[in-house]
Amino acid sequence: MKIILISDTHMPRMAKRIPPRLAEELETSDFILHAGDWQTLDLADELSRYAPVDGVAGNTDPPEIEKQFGRKKLLTLDGLRIGIVHGDGTGGTTPGRALDAFKDERPDLILFGHSHIPFMEERDGILLFNPGSPTDKRRQPQFSFGVLETGDGDPRPRHVFYDSKR
Repeated sequence: MKIILISDTHMPRMAKRIPPRLAEELETSDFILHAGDWQTLDLADELSRYAPVDGVAGNTDPPEIEKQFGRKKLLTLDGLRIGIVHGDGTGGTTPGRALDAFKDERPDLILFGHSHIPFMEERDGILLFNPGSPTDKRRQPQFSFGVLETGDGDPRPRHVFYDSKR
């Protein structure tokens, strides 16, 4: 199973359309997970043309996105338990807040966003993954998203980096 991991798209403010490098991977995806800050439900509709979509709302999303997706989620895809949370809040670090959100569930992987900073680190047997942003790199050198391919013995996401969102 090929799962595309995205966050912090902030569309249409930061991009009027899905960046070509992301669209290329979406074409062969089986599932899409979004860790918040979509901005509009139109993006969920657009992504669903590629594959089934799920995710959570972020701190800048309107109420209708939170109503549809919620703020925290635990899914099982192809035997992998994936926690999703945006990671905003106060105190600590964004990865720390994401880990704390699932302290009782202990998923295999926690997908989070908020910082727009690509991140992958294992803590206490749980893999934390922030895909960065495909449309708003802020102070990062490149735009990014993640790809998770299951089916092998140790599914690990990877970052995909690129220079232009056009």
